Amino acid sequence: MKKIALLLTVIALTCPSANAQSFLEKLANRAKNAAEQNIGNKVEKGVNDVLDGKVGKRDKKDNSTGQAEAAAQATPEPQNKPVQTAYAKTDFVPGDVVIFDDPMDGEQLGEFPSMWELRKGETEVVEVNGKKAVQLKDRGTSIYPLMKSPRNFLGDVFTVEFDWFWPNAPYDGYNTRLELYLCKADSNDEIFRLEKLIKDGDMTWYWQTNSGRQKGTKDDAVLTPGEWHHIALSFNKRALKLYFDGVRQINLPNVSEIPGWFYLALGNGNDALYLTNFKICQGAVPLYDRLASEGKIVSYAITFDTGKATLKPEAAVEINRITKLMQDDPSLKFEVQGHCDNTGSDAVNDPLSQKRAEAIVAALVANGISQDRLAAVGKGSHEPIADNSTDEGKAKNRRVEFVKK
Repeated sequence: MKKIALLLTVIALTCPSANAQSFLEKLANRAKNAAEQNIGNKVEKGVNDVLDGKVGKRDKKDNSTGQAEAAAQATPEPQNKPVQTAYAKTDFVPGDVVIFDDPMDGEQLGEFPSMWELRKGETEVVEVNGKKAVQLKDRGTSIYPLMKSPRNFLGDVFTVEFDWFWPNAPYDGYNTRLELYLCKADSNDEIFRLEKLIKDGDMTWYWQTNSGRQKGTKDDAVLTPGEWHHIALSFNKRALKLYFDGVRQINLPNVSEIPGWFYLALGNGNDALYLTNFKICQGAVPLYDRLASEGKIVSYAITFDTGKATLKPEAAVEINRITKLMQDDPSLKFEVQGHCDNTGSDAVNDPLSQKRAEAIVAALVANGISQDRLAAVGKGSHEPIADNSTDEGKAKNRRVEFVKK
């Protein structure tokens, strides 16, 4: 800055006054911009250093580092924040009792999916984008879960979840890629029809009840070609909600009747539809009621990447509910237990369940819950609550328990 001031003085003495003034203003602006840019670069470097753990105590001689630390403190950690933010907008929580669970991991490629019935058309198990999935090949093909009571298994409170792959292919005009029908118990009469409609690249939800067809808004979350997306539906006595990648898309306060069963279908379009990772649950007892009656909370809403202790983004919803419960009652203390089914050996399941319990505790502590109110315990597969010989039983055994201490 001293060099710049000296240069400006020299120019002022050697140039005509009007031209010198104009020239001086330009140089002054450039000097100001250069100085601001220099400070900005220092702040950015300081923020990066703080995030990388390279900065300890503030250097009193370098005020820009202090600015960097302040900026870093005001900036949230960048890892996974877009996904977590999306899931933070949802209030979806799976039901308490798993009645159908089909991740499709054990299915044979090229065969008909063993846990499903064919209503119409043609289908088989394929592998797409790293997952085994059921492929609905032709327009109108539809399937429904293989249950003991195939036309009456949902109940008045239930949730349905599955993953959907949209192929990386161009579409022209109207193309209904996905349809979900809720039907009356012991009948083929539909109560509710959901459509995911694509028209010239715009993607919109439509639904139809006895009062007629209605149009939803465009997605808050983008349907990305060549990727998996998560669909979740919640029904509570008469209210229905639909979620796409954790973001609520439809919120209907009153559906005319309680459905007994559902089926999934490929609507218009000539390309296939790919679905996997299905789960159906019943019941939705509030956390306080579960804790009061049983002294613990059994949760199926906290999920992890397969074979890992990495929490999936949607697990944040249930963790936030537990956080709120503990904030409302400061006397609450929990033993957080991780449970597995009997797939795999104890040598693998025991340490994995321990690490998963620790990951949940860490998430609660990050939410502001004191560490001394929590204890992490991995139970492995040693305390099943259902028969491990069935898929539904295994799904019930893969759980997290918050046991009151």
